Amino acid sequence: MPKPHVALLGLGTMGAGMAGRLLSAGFPLSVYNRNAERAKPFAERGASVANSPRDASLNAEVVISMVADDVASREIWLGPNGALAGAKSGAVLIESSTLSVGWIKELAMNASRGNCELLDAPVTGTKPHAESGQLLFLVGGSANALDRVRPVLSVMGRDAIHLGPTGSGALMKLVNNFLAAVQAVSFGEALSLIDAGGLDHAKATSILTEGAPGSPILKRVAERVASGDFTPHFHLSLMAKDVTYAIEEGRRRQVNMQTATAALSTFKQAVASGLGEKDFAAVVQAIGHPPAKSA
Repeated sequence: MPKPHVALLGLGTMGAGMAGRLLSAGFPLSVYNRNAERAKPFAERGASVANSPRDASLNAEVVISMVADDVASREIWLGPNGALAGAKSGAVLIESSTLSVGWIKELAMNASRGNCELLDAPVTGTKPHAESGQLLFLVGGSANALDRVRPVLSVMGRDAIHLGPTGSGALMKLVNNFLAAVQAVSFGEALSLIDAGGLDHAKATSILTEGAPGSPILKRVAERVASGDFTPHFHLSLMAKDVTYAIEEGRRRQVNMQTATAALSTFKQAVASGLGEKDFAAVVQAIGHPPAKSA
């Protein structure tokens, strides 16, 4: 069977990797990015570059969005030249950005008015995972719609887990990210205490990363600290946004998010100190004594 025509809206750190995977797998692809320069490499590989989200989605059977936040998502779907104005009846719309649950539910209602189905399908993973097709899609919405688009998702990710009705994927992603943020901040505090106490930095870090606390996030942050390289795979400012959405969702559900609130305070401090465009692991630099680079 012929591959479905896909539109991908947003060619940032994650969207670019996803678009590359779709082209490599031979999917007919339309792309849109607010900064058109980012679309040129994909045009050279055969993608159709659209001037608006509406134009990108006109002939697409699957429309995927990967943007920064609720504001950007609202603009790309519902703006004057938004994708919903061009999406054809029966298309499956996939919102893979990390967004608030409330906005996802509003977007799903708008999609249904156009006889389209929305899947909220944010991803775990960063730039290398997007480029290598190893993302994990966390999916809310219709199981039937997910089955229809699995061939598309399979070239971009290692799996797509159906978590329940609309909003379930968005909620799971917020849980995932606030927990990662709390671990990163806790590790930064641990490093500051290690340094202040005069412990051997490399030995202490090895004990933590190889012992019970050694989660994948802790190991990743430790590697960034050791190298001193905070080139963004996931921007610190975006992590701050995600934790904000998680706290708001907790408040709406009457869940007291104390550790998330404390972590957000540190992330806001990091953004205010100019670290927002670095990798989120750079949050350790905003805590107490910035850890020294390992030998």
